[in-house]
Amino acid sequence: MSPDKKYNGIPAGEIKQFLEEKYLQYNNPGFIECDPISIPHGFSDNLDKEISGFLTAAIAWGRRDLILRSSHIMLDLMDNSPFDFVTSAADNEIEKLGRFVHRTFNGNDFTCFVRGLRNVYSSFSSMEDAILEGMSGGGSVKDGLSHLRTAFFSIAHEKRAEKHFADVNGGAAGKRLNMFLRWMVRKDGRGVDFGIWEKIDPSILYIPLDLHSGNTARRLGLLKRKQNDWKAVEELTCVLREFDPADPVRYDFALFGLGVNEKF
Repeated sequence: MSPDKKYNGIPAGEIKQFLEEKYLQYNNPGFIECDPISIPHGFSDNLDKEISGFLTAAIAWGRRDLILRSSHIMLDLMDNSPFDFVTSAADNEIEKLGRFVHRTFNGNDFTCFVRGLRNVYSSFSSMEDAILEGMSGGGSVKDGLSHLRTAFFSIAHEKRAEKHFADVNGGAAGKRLNMFLRWMVRKDGRGVDFGIWEKIDPSILYIPLDLHSGNTARRLGLLKRKQNDWKAVEELTCVLREFDPADPVRYDFALFGLGVNEKF
């Protein structure tokens, strides 16, 4: 990071220090209770954390209390054994998922997601391995996510379900996917993110960009692009890698916390 670089006229070093303080403020176990990450924290098995985290992230938009309520309903319908349900549930058990609804994510979408996950686990030991296959030959995390999406939807499915799994190759910001990756990959010992995926390095992750983190980043001068799309994700992540090349998405805690909790 250049010592002379400034954002909105403020030295980059000062902004980094500010973000570091907010990272420490929000990246602690007290953050968990009201956040969707509390759902996978309820499981001890890594594959249960992986699946519950993915499904929770898939419906993580809107009020957080409603996200948590809907996530608990999802898992209750799966007998609170998500990996066993995904890999072993009979057709009549999967059909009972049809009564679920969370905003525009309905029972048909839920059923499709369970069948899509089953398809992934029929070929891979975890979603991490599916992503890694897509990154082989020098591909990025973006390529890995696109590969996972292709494997996920390679079975017969209703087209409408695709809107709930962001197409990052099509330019979507993929906020919920990048948030899920943050949960699975980052491991800093602070009790929030899990770090159970050890083959993907945190340095190559992308920032989970949404309305709150995007607006905060723009007010700080870290993001110029107006749309919250994949180009904006790349732009902001590039700046955050200057602050911390090894762990750029740590600043998600700061940007999101400032936007949601402090109305920055």
